[in-house]
Amino acid sequence: MKKRLILLLWLLVMVGSVTARNVTFISTSDCHYREPEHKLGHHNDLNRASIEEMNRISTVTWPDKLGGGLIAPPRGVVVLGDLIDDGDLKTSATQYQLFVADFGLDGTDGLLKYPAFEGWGNHDGPPEGKEKSGFSSQAQLKKRNLIRKQKGLISHLSDNGLHYSWDWDDVHFVQLNLYPADKQNPNVKYSPVWHDPQGSLSFLKRDLAEKVGTSGRPVVLLSHCGFDTDWWIKEDWKAAYDAAKDYNVILYIYGHTGTGLRQWAPEGETKKWDCINDGHTDIGFFVIQITDDQLRAAYRCKNLKETKGEDKKIKRIWDGTWSWKFLLEKKLK
Repeated sequence: MKKRLILLLWLLVMVGSVTARNVTFISTSDCHYREPEHKLGHHNDLNRASIEEMNRISTVTWPDKLGGGLIAPPRGVVVLGDLIDDGDLKTSATQYQLFVADFGLDGTDGLLKYPAFEGWGNHDGPPEGKEKSGFSSQAQLKKRNLIRKQKGLISHLSDNGLHYSWDWDDVHFVQLNLYPADKQNPNVKYSPVWHDPQGSLSFLKRDLAEKVGTSGRPVVLLSHCGFDTDWWIKEDWKAAYDAAKDYNVILYIYGHTGTGLRQWAPEGETKKWDCINDGHTDIGFFVIQITDDQLRAAYRCKNLKETKGEDKKIKRIWDGTWSWKFLLEKKLK
């Protein structure tokens, strides 16, 4: 009897160790790398300062309001578009090389010490083959995605090589790039070539059906634009929501428009999605942890002081210190 009890306890411990969920990661967007001689070239230095803070984040504690405790080493960093500032100029290749030098790919080949999972934004240039400068950041993304697949960093890649997904523990992440739609809405006439989402909505539908199904596993959706973008419009927001509403979407993270937290659902829907708008890399980044029963997130940001220059324009100067803003905590079922 005693041996059976010991065996049962051992099995329970083993099952618990296999199923326990504890995923910490970082999210940032809008790096906007510029060539070194750009008048705002110091912007790149601020990006690097943020990456250096990411690298040492496991020596930092969570805010007391979120329970404190040391932050676990992140699994990776999601980078949600606008990697460079000018996506189709002669300087685009230089800007992109600066992004790659800082973020790397797998945590061993750049300043960043964790794997990077980037998507493209509206500043990153048109679809491959539509560029005029001779350089395509989307072509580079396709190459990097193949390497990610080969290294086992991602598990599912769209046929066009752009959109992808992966799992950390049982949490499913979907990188949807610009925004989840198949093409720009015909009622929107703003820069249709650059703002072509290239089948990301169809990828989302297929990916969730194949990789998540009826499992109830947590899902995190990632894109550059969120539910506050005037050229990704409300009827398309609803189409994206409808594609994923039957799944356990615990978080939608996007960049493009600012920094903060919100809840969103289309009119008439009662189940709102928690959303993080994760701001610019030069200012800060979100740290996010997902466990079996809790999600917590906080924005790690530079403390900036505003001064007025001789030209009477407001300038923000970093004093070298960091703080926390935009705290999110919620229970998971």
